[in-house]
Amino acid sequence: MCNLGRKLWTTCVQLFKQRFGVPCQSPQPLRTNRATKMSVLSGVELEPPPKGLMEAYQTLFTTKSILFLTELTTTFQGEVDKILKLRISRKVSLDLTGDLPGFSDETAHIRNDATWKVLPVPERLRKRHVDIGDLAPCDTERFMQGLRSSAQGIQVDFDDGNCPTYHNQIKGIYNVFKVVHNQFHDAPPISQAPVLMLRPRAWNMVEHNMMVNGRQVPGPLFDFGLLMFHCGMQLFENSSGPFFYLSKVENHLEARLWNNIFLWTEDKLGLPVGSVKATVLIESVLATFEMEEILYELRDHSAGLNCGIWDYSASFVNKFGHRPAFLLPDRSKYVNMEKQFLKSYMDLLVQTCHRRGALATGGMAALLLPRDKNSALYSKVLATVTRLKLLEVSAGVDGFMVYDLDLIEPMQQLFQQHTQGDNQLNELRDDLSVTPTQLLTMPAGGVTLYGLKYNIAVGILFIEAWLRGKGHFFYKGQVEDSATAEISRSQVWQWIRHHARLEDDDSEVTSGLVKSLTQEVREELREVLQCSTVRDVQRLLTATSMFLEVVQKSEFPEFLTTYLSQDHTFLASQVENEEVDAGGVPRHKL
Repeated sequence: MCNLGRKLWTTCVQLFKQRFGVPCQSPQPLRTNRATKMSVLSGVELEPPPKGLMEAYQTLFTTKSILFLTELTTTFQGEVDKILKLRISRKVSLDLTGDLPGFSDETAHIRNDATWKVLPVPERLRKRHVDIGDLAPCDTERFMQGLRSSAQGIQVDFDDGNCPTYHNQIKGIYNVFKVVHNQFHDAPPISQAPVLMLRPRAWNMVEHNMMVNGRQVPGPLFDFGLLMFHCGMQLFENSSGPFFYLSKVENHLEARLWNNIFLWTEDKLGLPVGSVKATVLIESVLATFEMEEILYELRDHSAGLNCGIWDYSASFVNKFGHRPAFLLPDRSKYVNMEKQFLKSYMDLLVQTCHRRGALATGGMAALLLPRDKNSALYSKVLATVTRLKLLEVSAGVDGFMVYDLDLIEPMQQLFQQHTQGDNQLNELRDDLSVTPTQLLTMPAGGVTLYGLKYNIAVGILFIEAWLRGKGHFFYKGQVEDSATAEISRSQVWQWIRHHARLEDDDSEVTSGLVKSLTQEVREELREVLQCSTVRDVQRLLTATSMFLEVVQKSEFPEFLTTYLSQDHTFLASQVENEEVDAGGVPRHKL
């Protein structure tokens, strides 16, 4: 072992003994083979740096940060296991009993107590009319564009809009580190930039490249831990955070877990209690019935709740997709925020938040403005986005997201024209009375051939993008990410399961029809993707096969991202994107 290696190990041992009070075994000599995990301390294994990211790796993985991540993981791994098992238990219970979710009697005392409210948010969070969504921080150029924009906030996305390769996670977290520490010369100081809303991965994801005590580290703990360790204090001292989005929270117990993580982290890093603020994305139908309880659990750390459309709609298939009463019609024709089940969800979210002093935010406008501002299409797209976002403003939301940076100013003007002040917290919506029936009734409508082919295309393109290490892509004038991929594959799976019929010719949606249409769509996508090499074509073929595999499963895979991230093809593609043999054959990781 070299002197630097011995010094690193000695420091690790000392810190580990101080922190944990247990002895460490002597290390094995570190090897430089990139395929070998490094044992940085007893019970901890970390993959070597991705190609070209040595500086980022050395900055992020210091002895102290590794010890912090290790302690964070060992402290909360058991609780993470518990909430994931409770998810399974809840799903099994719903399946066996045929019951539907409702407002629990066990937590009625929280809902009935009108006295409690969440703590007021810091000044920088009070006015966030327009945030930029789906911004994967590994995309340095777009990150810089967002920081220089007039948006009030940026959803720094390690989840839906990001593909969680090791390269992307390390580069993305390092880019956040450089932004927070003002190391980008062409970006404004963090105190003057749009506020960073950091979105770690959801609980269903793991980090394949770090193991603690023989287990892969939960993805959100890896992301949150590194971001907080390196950026938390700097953000707090600049009155700019640390602020987070929490994905796919299903109940108040999961919110309680996050609250405990925040308290533990604040204590370890010397931050005042309540420094961390988090917006919970209500992406599951089950969470809709526990919104007050979720706010209550996070009342010292809450930045409010967020409502979207596609992950939430997909959750109905996830939880009830095998029930005919929950057959969801064609999303391209019959599903939008004006439908009762979605409008009621948004109305209840706004009412719940404002009643408790919390901010309520809407989803992301995915449409892209054409480059020609004088074209009829430009006017049409802008009018469509304006109409849909005005519905959210009228419902009382305090802000929402856009993907296209050219939509920032028109949407800010929309708020200025139709609201007063920094937010709409004074809109209490006391006129509303939302019932479980309204929240659980599917909209009327059928299935179209166009909608079926569109869902197939989006599903394939998402998988193909992931195999390239990309978390979102553009198709037919809008951005698509894991949320739209989830609803797309969910609908195809459900339509096959229930033998739905096409409005076009009354033909039945079968596995055979989907296979046939998939081959047809695949040929169209070769042109869309401009496949010019054998490798491009093979990747598209692989994505097509994986899509068919997912939609034909007997049991519905809970999350497409979990399914893909645990698949050998995706793991191997991470290596393929970094190094390819001269003959074009990827060196598989496993």
